[in-house]
Amino acid sequence: MAPYRATRLIDRWNALSLATQFLLAGGLFSLSAMIVVGISVTSQIEAAVTRNSASTTALYVDSVIAPLLPEMRRSEVLEESVAHALDETLGQGALGTRLQSFKLWRSDGTILYSTDKKLTGKRFPPSDNLRTAFAGRMVSEFNKLDDPESQAERDSGLHLLEIYNPVLQPWSGEVVAVLEFDEIATEFEKNLQQALVRTWSDVAAVTAIFFLGLSAIVFRGSRTIRSQSRSLKQRIAELSDLLAQNRMLRLRVQRASQRATALNERYLRRIGADLHDGPAQLVALAALGIDSPVLADAATPAAARARELRAVKANLDDAMREIRNISKGLVLPHVENAELTEILGLAVRAHEERTGVKVMLSMTGGHTPLSPAAKICIFRFIQEALNNGFRHAGGAGQAVAKHFDGERVCIEVSDTGQGFDPKIVHPERLGLVGLRERVESLGGQFAVTSSQNGTVVKMVLNIAEMGQA
Repeated sequence: MAPYRATRLIDRWNALSLATQFLLAGGLFSLSAMIVVGISVTSQIEAAVTRNSASTTALYVDSVIAPLLPEMRRSEVLEESVAHALDETLGQGALGTRLQSFKLWRSDGTILYSTDKKLTGKRFPPSDNLRTAFAGRMVSEFNKLDDPESQAERDSGLHLLEIYNPVLQPWSGEVVAVLEFDEIATEFEKNLQQALVRTWSDVAAVTAIFFLGLSAIVFRGSRTIRSQSRSLKQRIAELSDLLAQNRMLRLRVQRASQRATALNERYLRRIGADLHDGPAQLVALAALGIDSPVLADAATPAAARARELRAVKANLDDAMREIRNISKGLVLPHVENAELTEILGLAVRAHEERTGVKVMLSMTGGHTPLSPAAKICIFRFIQEALNNGFRHAGGAGQAVAKHFDGERVCIEVSDTGQGFDPKIVHPERLGLVGLRERVESLGGQFAVTSSQNGTVVKMVLNIAEMGQA
C-alpha cells in the first residue's frame, strides 16, 4: 500500500508544471531558510544586545560598588559597616530603582552579601555562570532565572537581566569576588522586541524579494518551456499525421499499381474481344465469300459473281470501319494545348460522330489552366462515361455539364436510361472501375448515382491542390 501511495504522489508531482513544482518546493525551502536565518540572526542580535546592555550596567554598578568593598582577597566575611554602606547605596538612588536584587559571591559559592538577607552567608554549588565569572569573563542572561538562589527573582514575575561581573584585585588583576545583580529589563525587553521584529521583517522581506525574483525567472522560463512543449507536441502530431498519410498514400499507391496492372490486362482483353467479335468476324466472312463456289466456278453468271464480290467488299468495308472506330477510341486527340471548353467539345463531337446520338453540352463558370494529366483525365472520363451510357442505356438523353467555382472543376455525364444499382456492378466491368481509378489517382472525387429516371456519373478535381502537388 505504501509503495502504491508513494508512486501516486510521484506521479501527481510529475504531472505538475515546473513553475508549480518550484513554487511548492522553493516556497518550502525559502520558508525553512528564512526561519533558520532568522533564528540565527535574532539569537546573535539578542546575545549582542544583552551583552552590550549588561556591559554598560556592569560598568556602572562596578564604578559605584567597587569603592565600597574592602580587600576581598583576605576577607572571608563582610564587615557590618560595609554591608550597611551597600544597603544604603542599593536601597536608594539610581541603583535602587534599577536593580531588583544584588549578591556578592565568594569563589567557594558562598554569598557574602545579598539584598535578600535570608541568603547572606549561605553556600550554593557554583553554577556555570559563576565559574565563568570567576574565570574573568562577564556573563549576562535575559529571563533565565533557573538557579536555586534565584527563587525570589522568579517569584517577582519581572523580566530581569541577570549579570555576573568579576571583581578584580586592583594591582594583580586577580578575580577575588563576583557581583551578581538582576536589572529590571522592561525597557530593555521593549527595545529587544523591536530589534527582533525589525530583524524578522528584514529577513522575511529579503527572502520574499529573493523568492519572488527567482519565481519570476522560473515562471518566465516555464512559460517558454510550455510554449515550446505545445509547439513540439503540435509538430509531433503533425508529423504523426504526415506519417499516417504517407502510410495511407503508400498503400493507395500499391493498390493503384495492382489495380492499374489488372486494368491494363482487362483493357487488352477487351480490345482483343472487340477485334475478334467485330473486324475479325467481318474479315472471316469476306474470306469465306472469296472462297465461295460462286467465284470459283467459271460458269457462274457475271451478275451472281458481281453480287458476291459486292458482299465481300461490304464485309471488308465494315471491318475497316470498325477498326477505325476502335483505333479512334484508343488514340488521344491533341488536348495538351486545348482549353477545357475545347476538350469537352472534342469528346462530345467524337461520341456523336461514332454513335450518331445527340449529346447536350452545358458549361457554367469560368476556366483556368489545367495540367496535361487533368485534361487527359477529363477527356477520358467524358469518353468512357458516354460510351457506357450508349452501351447500357442506348444513349437516351445523354448530356455533359461542366461547373467551375474558381478552385474546383466538376464534370457530370448523365442519361435518362433505365438506371442500375451501382453496388452490384460486376468487377469485370471496366467502365466505372477505370473512371474511379483515373479520377482518384489525381486526388479527385468520383460518384455515381442511378435510379429509374437515369444515371449521373460525376467527377470533381481540386485545381488548387493539384497545383500544389
